[in-house]
Amino acid sequence: MNTERRADERAERPVRDEPSVERVRRRARPEQLRTFEWAPVRGVWRRELALFRRYWASSSFASIIEPTIYLLAFGFGFGSLVGHVAGYRYVDFVGTGVVATATLFTSVFPGMFNTYIRRTYQHSYDAVLAAPVDVHEVVAGEASWIAVKSGVYSCAPILVSLAFGLRPDIGVIAVPVFTVLTAAGFALFGIWASTVVPSINSFDYIISGVLAPLFLVAGTFFPISGLPHWAHPIARVNPLYHCVELVRHAVFGFHPLADLGHVGALVVFAALTWFLAVRGMRRRLID
Repeated sequence: MNTERRADERAERPVRDEPSVERVRRRARPEQLRTFEWAPVRGVWRRELALFRRYWASSSFASIIEPTIYLLAFGFGFGSLVGHVAGYRYVDFVGTGVVATATLFTSVFPGMFNTYIRRTYQHSYDAVLAAPVDVHEVVAGEASWIAVKSGVYSCAPILVSLAFGLRPDIGVIAVPVFTVLTAAGFALFGIWASTVVPSINSFDYIISGVLAPLFLVAGTFFPISGLPHWAHPIARVNPLYHCVELVRHAVFGFHPLADLGHVGALVVFAALTWFLAVRGMRRRLID
């Protein structure tokens, strides 16, 4: 009877060494991916940095020399005839405006052409998406790299203007912040544009029909007050105009309320182009 009692007690005693059913399920459950991972973004940056080491000389030359030529040609060419505009020396007026122009071209062109070539001809994104990477993370990596690089290059006209007598306010140190924010929006715009054109030659429509008007009607070379009255609201919708105003105010003195509005407009522009870029890239790469 003692033997039977021990057997019954052993049968009723729970086995502590065996894991519970819940623990087994928890171990077997795969770890869910987060909505946004920074590791893929860092991976895109490492790839871009490796490529940049190969072509940095030619890219830096074009990105710095071209806006400098604009500054010298318009600032000192027209400056000898105009003198002062809107209370500024014309060379200072153009020097701050060309910063925004450099931001536009050094961000939107890589966003359009590089993205189109890598997606259509090189199929680089197909290889990236074979890893646990989502489209929005690829877009974030590409756009942030372009924005930071463009924001740094765009400060070149300020340095040239310093050599020709520009005396900026302490707020000039905020110029890279504004140029990076603007470049992010235009880089995302370029990425989205690369998803809607049928061929690489179709970028001519965007360059001539969209970018050229943005470039000219932004208060870069003349105040928008010189435009017809019906064009004033259109000019104020232009994201490049808000960048011009922020850079100019950073150099000559901030206007807090107005500048908050300019920053808000650039944030809205970047958010809108982010949505369009991610949607367009997902449609091209996955759907």
